[in-house]
Amino acid sequence: MIVLGYNGFSRSSELFERLYGATGVDRHLLMGHDAAAALSVDGEVVAAVEEERLNRDKKTSDFPVNAVGWCTESIGIRLDQVDVFAFPWKFTSAVAEEMIAGICARDMPVEAKFDHVRRVGELYTGMLSRSAVHDDFVRRTGFEMDPNKLLLVPHHLAHLMCGSYLAGGGDAAFLVSDGRAETLSSVMGEVRDGVVSVFDRGTVDVDNSLALAYGKITRYLGFVPNNDEYKVMGLAAYAPPPLRNPLLARAVRLREDGSYTVSIPGDRRAYYALFDHLFEADPAKREEFGFRVKVASMAQHMVEAVTVHQTRALAAASGLDTLVFEGGLALNCVSNTKMLERSPFADIEVSFGAGDSGVAIGAAVYAGGLPRRHSPAGPTPYLGPAYEDHEIHEELLRVADSVEWVELEGGQVAQRTAELLSEKKVVGWFQGRAEYGPRALGNRSILANPAFGDIKDIINLRVKHREPFRPFAPVILESEAPRVFEMGKKRRSPYMTFVFPVKDDYRDRIPGACHVDGTARIQTVTPRSNPELARLLEAFSGQTGVPCLLNTSFNVAGEPIVCSPQDALECFLKTEIDHVVIGRYLVSKKSG
Repeated sequence: MIVLGYNGFSRSSELFERLYGATGVDRHLLMGHDAAAALSVDGEVVAAVEEERLNRDKKTSDFPVNAVGWCTESIGIRLDQVDVFAFPWKFTSAVAEEMIAGICARDMPVEAKFDHVRRVGELYTGMLSRSAVHDDFVRRTGFEMDPNKLLLVPHHLAHLMCGSYLAGGGDAAFLVSDGRAETLSSVMGEVRDGVVSVFDRGTVDVDNSLALAYGKITRYLGFVPNNDEYKVMGLAAYAPPPLRNPLLARAVRLREDGSYTVSIPGDRRAYYALFDHLFEADPAKREEFGFRVKVASMAQHMVEAVTVHQTRALAAASGLDTLVFEGGLALNCVSNTKMLERSPFADIEVSFGAGDSGVAIGAAVYAGGLPRRHSPAGPTPYLGPAYEDHEIHEELLRVADSVEWVELEGGQVAQRTAELLSEKKVVGWFQGRAEYGPRALGNRSILANPAFGDIKDIINLRVKHREPFRPFAPVILESEAPRVFEMGKKRRSPYMTFVFPVKDDYRDRIPGACHVDGTARIQTVTPRSNPELARLLEAFSGQTGVPCLLNTSFNVAGEPIVCSPQDALECFLKTEIDHVVIGRYLVSKKSG
């Protein structure tokens, strides 16, 4: 059985801009962001790529026409050979009626209710309805899809299926928490023997979305909501946890069943006024670094308190040992670690597709059937395009006026790269198939030696062009991780979804990979999960005695991670990356 899962709408950006003012700093407050496509064959995901990697528009919500084309071409099939087209949003007429009823029940003037209903109606008919989704696919691909082959999958169920599939498909409790699905923002329950049970008492509606509340604070601090929340998470580490948190005292109410309410207005002027009151601020004070750190710490503390509350209630209701956590809030790796350590669960699994990039995979998995076990190789994030030596060589010839290169034998790639990284060099690393999602690196990475204390500043300023407070993560062999980091209940962290304290003996040895609070968001690899990167780590550690490498995504701020050799070379040439290793080619810039 062949299933194509996909996410993205042709008209999302247009409609949300016109109907809800989603432009400028609010440009990502829409549905369909992180558009992507994924292909499963007989229950196994064999290809997946985010549309942004191909159209070069970060967090694009557009219909993933390039991703759909690449997925089918990668295994040599046509669209007419696909059995099911799975889409991770299910706005039925019943859901639409529920949305209308919710608007009518709000405390607002009747004229405002009519305006809300009008906008929801235009969004539904122009983008969200089953017929609109079908017509969008036909229009963008030119393929007359049989309407009976279109399967609409509830958004949170698509999140769950992605996480459950990548966790191995066994019995587990689950928590899905994000900005919004159709009408809810968070659900919890369990999967037993392949049957999904939702604990209705723990559900949270969109009006009380914790992720949207965090996004409002993100905007209040001068960042882009639904995009820059990880910056707020990073800022929070510069302050200790608050002794008193007005957000928990005034804006959040926890319920015994694991649900909660969030009392923060939806209107921007109203929630700015509320935050100014709670944090004793004004427009000038909002610009102060110390104030932003304080507010970020409170926002992070709020998320941690609420998610730990949910986790404890879920553990009591389920009794299972493992929790699968998915949705946008699962990208908060600091909170994930505290959830695990403060919960009765033996382990928490968070996938590389926890955000909305993962719902294309999840929709495909749902339609194809959740397998009870994976192939011997296990799940992998390396599902995207790969490039042959001749394709790389053609791109090198195209920029031959600016670069020079040597071709290495297979065994020399890791050894020569390790020699470069033993010095204070920044190296682009481009190997094999592209990764999927924001939480798995290793094939499109920028690498450096974390033994140099100023390497973080060098990369932030000269390469990534981003804020100086932003940390970088280390990549380490899974077998070595417990020696360097306080792993707690975890034994592995392959997707950079957890944060761990660096052991005292190593803080001075890898200062470039330590955040201001002495923690690190690590990625663990094995010779099976990423053979070439594992060889590089072994060679680097053998030469330097340093157990890990600094590992950040191969891109600059505001751009998607590179996908093709052309992308990699363009990024290399416009930054102060010293060398790039693309396949077997070691590339340097020509003098002058």
